[in-house]
Amino acid sequence: MEVLNMLYTLLCYNDETMTSAWSEAEDAAVMERLDVVHRKWADNMKPVVRLMPTSAATTYRKVEKLITDGPYAETKEQLLGFYVVDVQTLEQAHDIVRDLAEANPGGAYEVRPVMIYIPDGSGPKDG
Repeated sequence: MEVLNMLYTLLCYNDETMTSAWSEAEDAAVMERLDVVHRKWADNMKPVVRLMPTSAATTYRKVEKLITDGPYAETKEQLLGFYVVDVQTLEQAHDIVRDLAEANPGGAYEVRPVMIYIPDGSGPKDG
């Protein structure tokens, strides 16, 4: 019997003023710890993205039809990056998040299911 997996995004939020203040050695230590988690879950990891600082971001506000500098939402924590994982259960996605959180101090991870959009007209398909 074929087991169908689901796709989840693991959105990494943290206080950017704190993470931007890390020394190169501190940043390298976090990346080294995260690399251990990445190798552990390599079969489940899809794209892994580290976002540039919010100072490099622009936002298109739909109502005003206006592009503004900065992140979309004003919050203490900013979206710093995300993972797409291919897992059998939400619990497995939570297991990965626990490992990532242990390797990367502070902040939060949001786990959100992904729906694949197929732009060829065949319609959306659950991940």
